[in-house]
Amino acid sequence: MGHFLTTKQWYENDKDLFGRSPSVISYDYEEQQPITQNRSAWFAGLSDEAGAASWLAAMMKQVLQPDPQEIAKLKRFINETLYGRIQHREGDKKYGVVKSLFYYEPDSMPPGTYRSDINWKTWSAWPKKEADDIGRSYNYPHVAAAHWVMYRLARNYTNLVNEESWQTYLERAYQTSIAMVEKAPYYAQFGQMEGSIFLIVLNDLRKEGLTLMADNLEAAMRKRAEHWKTLNYPFGSEMPWDSTGQEEVYLWSRFFGFDEKAQVTLNAIIAYMPTVPHWGYNGSARRYWDFVYGGKLSRIERQLHHYGSALNAIPVLTAYRDHPDDFHLLRIGHAGMMGALANVTEDGFGPGAFHSYPSTLANDGISGDYGTGFYGYAVNSGTYIVEHPEFGWLAFSGNLKTEKHQIKVALTTASKGRLFLAKENLWLTTDAGEISELHYDQKDRSVTLVLNRDSSQNMANILLNVNPESHYEVEGMSKDQMNRYEIPLSMKTIKLKKLK
Repeated sequence: MGHFLTTKQWYENDKDLFGRSPSVISYDYEEQQPITQNRSAWFAGLSDEAGAASWLAAMMKQVLQPDPQEIAKLKRFINETLYGRIQHREGDKKYGVVKSLFYYEPDSMPPGTYRSDINWKTWSAWPKKEADDIGRSYNYPHVAAAHWVMYRLARNYTNLVNEESWQTYLERAYQTSIAMVEKAPYYAQFGQMEGSIFLIVLNDLRKEGLTLMADNLEAAMRKRAEHWKTLNYPFGSEMPWDSTGQEEVYLWSRFFGFDEKAQVTLNAIIAYMPTVPHWGYNGSARRYWDFVYGGKLSRIERQLHHYGSALNAIPVLTAYRDHPDDFHLLRIGHAGMMGALANVTEDGFGPGAFHSYPSTLANDGISGDYGTGFYGYAVNSGTYIVEHPEFGWLAFSGNLKTEKHQIKVALTTASKGRLFLAKENLWLTTDAGEISELHYDQKDRSVTLVLNRDSSQNMANILLNVNPESHYEVEGMSKDQMNRYEIPLSMKTIKLKKLK
């Protein structure tokens, strides 16, 4: 997928009149060509979900499997196109994010700029004033996530991102988060798709000791959460039928201790996120409308594994880690999370969703808003190991075998940097590096990790986080200033022991 996004969907055109080069641009898989013009401006404009999603997917892929060749192109996109064009970099609109770089304004453009075979007489063919508007809050999380990825690569790897300091990228992520509230306040009253990025940014600001920025961001987000607390059903959205507000509303309500609102929000997700023995419906949050706003075959239809699936899986799996006895949460959360990969073609194209109508049963023809769902996979995917009262030991996203009192699990999903051992409430995550296997000794409750040294490209150390609630620590190692274990690449295995 990363290769497809940075080759087939890579757009480079020095003569582009809309400032979109270089970039990862929307793609028509049926025509096998990039979408540079469309009657809906945002499709070709690198913002809004159907315009931003492709470059967002390319960025988020680097969180799981950083690739120097792909990153080299994405750095150009960030420095030449995103920061300064999609997002203002100076003036009174600094950090504001526009709705589209592409617009329809034939009187101000050279003759022949626009295709004559497209019907431009529609509300969605935005003029420049509409395209330049910075008041749509939903465009900000995409940009904040891109800056955060650059921070992570600059911070945790060597020689991948040196153009700016990691502090600069993290501050841009922070400023983008604040700008959403200040420059796009109307829709900011609702939960945002990918809104979990703001909590991720806050947590990293705290870890880095950037207290002033962290306090400002937390205060701004608390105001929003306080508003949600006053509502019976706090997860409204830009469109009343959306199922995208729940992700962020749940996480902030949980963070601030508004437990009743968190539970109401989780209950809503459980109601529309089914467990069904079918690849397309299992964990697929109900969504019907976005083929109209982000699809090629435009109609109202049950979309299979639209981005709502993987985004809604974020609160569900978060809730599961808080309540590891609730097997239903694991089933639907894992299914929704994995749904983000379900429609990707063998050559790496990700469509907005799969058409469920029996007369079609096929991927949509264009990339649409796919990357928004892949964001949910990138920040939330992991391997879950559980001892079920009826079925015994199970691994979700892993191959499990039992040898006497040893439980051995080989990680199988692309994200080999997150592991949850439910019985011990042990949540392991890596900021750099991969885990190949987990071995759990049921007698002494020790955990051994087999590390994947093949993934050590551009790393100084494997960086491991162990949740303090588990009361586990790595034997013979101390933590760094960010409370992580820095594991030398020479080590093939490490052992964790339970303190209590």
